[in-house]
Amino acid sequence: MTDIKTIEPGKYNQLLAEALKEEPEFEKPEWVELVKTGVNKERPTADPDFWHHRAAAILRQIYLKDIVGTERLRMRFGGNKRRGSKPNEFRKAGGKIIRQILQQAEKAGLLEKSTGKKKGRQLTAKGKKYLEEVAEKAGKGNK
Repeated sequence: MTDIKTIEPGKYNQLLAEALKEEPEFEKPEWVELVKTGVNKERPTADPDFWHHRAAAILRQIYLKDIVGTERLRMRFGGNKRRGSKPNEFRKAGGKIIRQILQQAEKAGLLEKSTGKKKGRQLTAKGKKYLEEVAEKAGKGNK
């Protein structure tokens, strides 16, 4: 069995993004090409498959961290804002894109809200199985 943690993240996210494109719940909204991903960006993303790549990265983060909330993901996908002659400062990523992807994943049955002490979202059994199936495909492609 191939473990998600042992696969190169970029390669795994690419395979997961391709798998998510086939899921009807993970449909890219119309407005996504018009908005920046955070205040630290100067322009909207030019990647036509951005939505599925970000969804794959979010699902992988939830797999690795068990329970993850929107704020932690905003910190994870944030970056430095260029402020001219002043020093750069860290800024969080936008929350709308992250929240919408989490809602789509919940609708697909891959995620559920945590019922324990820690708030956030966690993978369901179906979600864990789905991510591990993609990891198996990645492992077979390595050989």
